[in-house]
Amino acid sequence: MLETLKPILRAAAIAAFTVGTLLLLLNPPSLSGAGGLLAVVVGALALVLLGAWVTVSMIGREAMSEADVERLVKRSEELARRTPAEGEPSGFDQLVADAIDRLPAEFQDVLESVPVITSSHGSEFRAYGHYYGGSISVGDREHRIVLYQDTLERDFGFDPDLLRAQVERTLRHELAHHLGWGERGVRGLGL
Repeated sequence: MLETLKPILRAAAIAAFTVGTLLLLLNPPSLSGAGGLLAVVVGALALVLLGAWVTVSMIGREAMSEADVERLVKRSEELARRTPAEGEPSGFDQLVADAIDRLPAEFQDVLESVPVITSSHGSEFRAYGHYYGGSISVGDREHRIVLYQDTLERDFGFDPDLLRAQVERTLRHELAHHLGWGERGVRGLGL
């Protein structure tokens, strides 16, 4: 209950301070009569409540409920307990595995410490793949290669051979980034 009220109380406090300051500066209260003072207090209270309500409405209620958090935790724990045999690799995962197998042995050895992940968020990034981490010589960040199934299948899925070739090209492109090549250099390699 207190967690639900915190944003409302915070918004009310901000609105009260703002409205009170504005009222004080624009129309200093006359303390000569109780009626005038009461009108100022009631008006300020009404504006504070209105401001708090508008602020909370604009912020929204993005926080997950406890039930949603609990369901998410249970689902995560269930997925973590699954063995790899329970989930059959998809056709796209098999294309990625085949692309890794077609790399020269030296590059396969490099990928022993770099996870290759498939994702369906390529349209968000407008990309076929991403490399995260520094170059192979810089070990200050976790290295990983992400291949975006949604954009690759969207643009090349009409032809299985073309899709396979583009998955391999994208993997090699991101691997070149891992090896230290910049975007210009990677494109100069034809990747």
